[in-house]
Amino acid sequence: MRHSVDRILVVGLGLIGGSLAKALRERRYCRTLVGYDRNTDELEAGLALGVIDEAATDLAEAVHAADIVVLAVPVKATDAVLAEIRPALRPETLLTDVGSTKGNVVEAARAVFGQLPPTFVPGHPIAGSEKSGVAAADAQLFERHKVILTLTETSSAQATLAIARMWQATGAEVLQMELSRHDEVLAATSHLPHLLAFSLVDTLAAEAENTDIFRYAAGGFRDFTRIAASDPTMWHDICLANREAILGQIDRFSEGVARLRQAVATSDSQTMLGIFTRAKASRDHFTRILSSSAYSQKQHPGPVNFVLQPGGALSGQLRLPGDMSISHRAIMLGSLADGITEIEGFAESEDSLATLQAFRDMGVVIEGPHQGAVKIYGVGLEGLQPPPGPLYLGDSGTTMRLLAGVLAGQPFDTELTGGAGLSRRSMAAVIEPLQNMGAGIEAQDAGRPPLRIRGGQRLRGIEHRLPAASAQVKSALLLAGLRAEGATRVLEPAATRDHTERMLRGFGWPVEVVSGCSTVHSGGRLSGAKIAVPGDISAAAAFIVAASIAPGSDIRLEHVGINPTRRGVIDILLLMGADIELCNEDLVGAEPVADIQVRYRPLQGIELPSQLLTTALDECPLLMVAAACAVGESRFHGLGERGARVQERLAVTASALRALGVDAVLEGDGARVRGGRIGGGSLDCGGDARVAVALAVAALRAENEIHIGGCDAVAASFPDFIALARRAGIRIRKEEA
Repeated sequence: MRHSVDRILVVGLGLIGGSLAKALRERRYCRTLVGYDRNTDELEAGLALGVIDEAATDLAEAVHAADIVVLAVPVKATDAVLAEIRPALRPETLLTDVGSTKGNVVEAARAVFGQLPPTFVPGHPIAGSEKSGVAAADAQLFERHKVILTLTETSSAQATLAIARMWQATGAEVLQMELSRHDEVLAATSHLPHLLAFSLVDTLAAEAENTDIFRYAAGGFRDFTRIAASDPTMWHDICLANREAILGQIDRFSEGVARLRQAVATSDSQTMLGIFTRAKASRDHFTRILSSSAYSQKQHPGPVNFVLQPGGALSGQLRLPGDMSISHRAIMLGSLADGITEIEGFAESEDSLATLQAFRDMGVVIEGPHQGAVKIYGVGLEGLQPPPGPLYLGDSGTTMRLLAGVLAGQPFDTELTGGAGLSRRSMAAVIEPLQNMGAGIEAQDAGRPPLRIRGGQRLRGIEHRLPAASAQVKSALLLAGLRAEGATRVLEPAATRDHTERMLRGFGWPVEVVSGCSTVHSGGRLSGAKIAVPGDISAAAAFIVAASIAPGSDIRLEHVGINPTRRGVIDILLLMGADIELCNEDLVGAEPVADIQVRYRPLQGIELPSQLLTTALDECPLLMVAAACAVGESRFHGLGERGARVQERLAVTASALRALGVDAVLEGDGARVRGGRIGGGSLDCGGDARVAVALAVAALRAENEIHIGGCDAVAASFPDFIALARRAGIRIRKEEA
């Protein structure tokens, strides 16, 4: 059942309560925003300042009439307020709070209610200010800030979704966290810093001669102690409510300070530098995470270059990050499904996080990712909400193309934007067939982003023959077909990855695949599922090629997806004579997986079959490197109709290989590469992550050091590459200009 929200009551109009009321009122989230405060002056001010629509003087009467009751009272007052409002609460009324400690709130509710009601969803907005009172209410206080919901064992999915949407309407990002973990995390990240600020100012102010410290304090002191201007009574109450967790964090901090003190006392430079450099690296990382909501429009400090020493061999075992193609689709279908979808092995790259954040922005509650685990509370095909603004997708072309299909039939308008790289790429191949289905999509010249998609368009199923093989265009049309009248058929000139078809079936939506034609019919529904994402074959390909060309290599890649539409790189290398063995083959969900054992064996140049190249388009730069290390000549054919991006990628790779002394040229509809010696020098990957990775692999057979410029994109598509490469035996380091 969906909860109707007509009246929201905010109990307590201090900073958080007043700001929530003002934000919801300005955004017209509900018909009537009611405020209650025991301080009648605050209540009258809230009405006069336009923070609330109505001022309630009878709390029980206001509670009984409300659809949602938000308790914005001091944590120590929660039990008394709960006891007062309990008789007036209707069974269907939703109840939440804003307290920064949750254990005491839930225990108070348990004491009052006996059994916790399913409509009770505790919450905590991670936002605030040193100001207080309704006059300080700020409608933008929660924008780009997090709100944590700490569900009880009885909180219903419907109530959780309704409370999440209320907070999302304020511009906040809604997350979920286990209750005890919340109190532990907040003790470390919020409570401890506040107490340290209070203690430092109190210590320095204890003696009169310390007034010069305040008079001449620089910005760092002011920034660190700013939070000591917070409400002392509130922090007294928080210390009592979260006593054990706070004490634990104080003890941890004290141990750290003691280590630093000992290092300073003994002039232990190594220990001091270790503390300072680790702290700086961590803080820089946190800054990037916190620079926007969940998906950060990241500003890297400068161009990223790779420096590689020649030689080396691969050994050991590697677990690759989750498959990005599958991760994108799991987020999309899980969001559009009814019920809960649980994902394991989610690829936490910038591209896949862009997809995740886009659906959060459209009202889907998504928990995680945490160590690859993601939990999605699906809203169904009709449940997406209008996002608060344009959906920023970074440089993820997969996200933009597939989302265009998802959004083409939605009742609301959307705009899809991206970074500089994505904004240069044409989306015409997906726009035109979607327009033929009835979608209203506008783009810049040549189909470049941003894409503006009109809502309320009636889609009709079509039969579309792809002029060039493209899994992304095929998937976009199939996703649009879920909401289109009749059947949607997509015919491919050559087989492409079929993750969308497999996953749709896994979510309960029939898909017909016959002789290169994929068909979906409208009128079905998606049901939440459990998805185990295998290791990414595209990421594995770098290490498969690397071990195949580096003498002495013997490495095992664990739990890698070997979907027949993706394993072309393995089949081509086997034809070239590579020593590759698939072990522990299994079917996980709808996807085949295996461990891949690769040992060095000299490769032979071959004529690469065009049908296999179709299933290895992304790996062509790596295969060109393999050909450069093979005996004889290799020819790549049948790529002329694979799109401008494939042609550009071939050209950049061939140019870089020539700079290394390799005989590599484009010819006809492909390329020719003759194996031979590989030198060294400075190379340009053209901003292409796959080319950058391929050239890094080439260093295993190089005679001299290799510098690769413009490797920024690797962070988005393969953030773990350098760490995994070093672990495997590739001599690589990163330089940021």
